[in-house]
Amino acid sequence: MRTRQEAIQYCLSLGGCYEDYPFRDPNWTVIRHKDSRKVFSWIFEREGNIWINVKCDPEWRDFWSKAFDSVIPAYHLNKKYWNSIILDGTVPEEDIRRMIQESYGLTGK
Repeated sequence: MRTRQEAIQYCLSLGGCYEDYPFRDPNWTVIRHKDSRKVFSWIFEREGNIWINVKCDPEWRDFWSKAFDSVIPAYHLNKKYWNSIILDGTVPEEDIRRMIQESYGLTGK
């Protein structure tokens, strides 16, 4: 997963969610749960790469950031619960999907 469109398509494949552009800035795409309108994925371009902010359990937040240099405390969000995944090709796709799925589950309550 390297592009904005790939990230959006994967998020939407989880079901019960929709794509939104709340900031009148086409750089920021958020994916929300339809029922609650809660955001589980913030997708944007920064420093030449697509980034995805995802919510994490604090224990997993630290695990992911230690496992991959391209998973860092979230850009513009609460760093206790959110990580940024930089889609630079160094994080395996299965791990990116797992982090997105976790965010989807944590915010769907």
